[in-house]
Amino acid sequence: MAAQPVPEGARRHRVVVVGGGFGGMRVVRGLRRAPVDVTVIDRQNFSLFQPLVYQVATGALSDAEVAPPLRWIFRHQPNARVVLAEATGFDLDARRITLGRLANGAPAEAVPYDTLVVAGGSEYSYFGHPEWEAHAPQLKSLDGALDIRTRVLGAFEAAEVEEDPGRRAAWLTFVVVGGGPTGVEMAGQIAELGRDTLKRDFRSADTRTARVLLVEAADRLLGAFPESLSASAERALVKLGVTPLVGHMVVDVTAADVAIRGAGGEVERVPARTAVWAAGVTAAPVAATLAQAAGVEVDRAGRIPVGADLTVAGHPEVFALGDMVTVHNRGGDALPLPGLAPVAIQEGNYAAKLIAARAHGRSRRDFRYRDKGNMATIGRSKAVADIKGVHVSGFPAWSLWLGVHLAYLIGFQNRLLVLLRWSISFFTHGRGARRIENWQPRAAPAAERDRDDEFSPAGRSYL
Repeated sequence: MAAQPVPEGARRHRVVVVGGGFGGMRVVRGLRRAPVDVTVIDRQNFSLFQPLVYQVATGALSDAEVAPPLRWIFRHQPNARVVLAEATGFDLDARRITLGRLANGAPAEAVPYDTLVVAGGSEYSYFGHPEWEAHAPQLKSLDGALDIRTRVLGAFEAAEVEEDPGRRAAWLTFVVVGGGPTGVEMAGQIAELGRDTLKRDFRSADTRTARVLLVEAADRLLGAFPESLSASAERALVKLGVTPLVGHMVVDVTAADVAIRGAGGEVERVPARTAVWAAGVTAAPVAATLAQAAGVEVDRAGRIPVGADLTVAGHPEVFALGDMVTVHNRGGDALPLPGLAPVAIQEGNYAAKLIAARAHGRSRRDFRYRDKGNMATIGRSKAVADIKGVHVSGFPAWSLWLGVHLAYLIGFQNRLLVLLRWSISFFTHGRGARRIENWQPRAAPAAERDRDDEFSPAGRSYL
């Protein structure tokens, strides 16, 4: 169903975009020359470049370099307006969206629209154990990355002043949950941090003895990659000092340890004071809110179904895209799209073109994802890439990874700053963003401290 062209002199078409991530941002930028007025609604005032968040968490980059302000991004787009607020409800019949948490403290506000685009993204799922997040923050947000950086760097500081060998070993043990690209990249960075960057900075603690456990429930790391590249990535991680635990599952996380169940069903508690969560993706809560308003069901991952044109059933004026949706073709079959930034980018570009076409009384063909490949970095000069069936690893893949991520970064200034930081880090083995923020000592409760003493370094099977 195509919208009718707007008569000359009539009110301009109102487009409301919820979410300023990859998909939402592409919609707004794609409509910069369209005869529409765009309102961007986001509960944070920046657009996070998610693929590089793990580098913020390990001190390689500062937060400002991967999170440019939305108002700065759209400063040259007169038809775009940014509102700092949270979408709390949808009235699809009246074509209104309810906003909460407005900057002026107003309790709520209703914003009308002619076309609605919801691109709320996703977050990590703790498999029914939300209490684990307090001890294992996730890498899906900037706050989470800064929290992880404080915990990782703080663990090395704690090891420096800890005199008990067993407790020092626990401070120098890091558990990364999830063997996808984010988990692999994070594990490699922590290993490099201990074995390379910090090795001369401490006097009592030997940071080179840091253990990094990478826990993955599947039978191999990087399950979306070809098996040869998965094996190559695992070998590179082992050389860095990471211990991959494939076929293992985390069953409990506390302030003092992580319980890991092996392939045979045995459970071992590993004393580890720092855990990072990078597993189990689920849709953002706004997907369920939109689904309830539209009268449709979400799937097990909380994703809302959309048609081949990315619109919600029964509401051709409502688009949903990114990690929070499952796209179905005309026959009703779900398309197997990966939860990657390129998918959201292409969906955002498609939605913008379709909205602009409708403004002129035209239509477009169904959305079609063009897979340009997949890549993941492991450490210094180490990466794997699958580019249209061509498998690349090592330094060539790492160089390709650097170039692609620089190209996707927003703004010349950020590209230049990140390139400069990477260059300095490459030649000096240093990291320029190692400030510990909001540091609070993390002494374990007495009961957990006693339990630490039960484990001696010689008795650990994951050494």
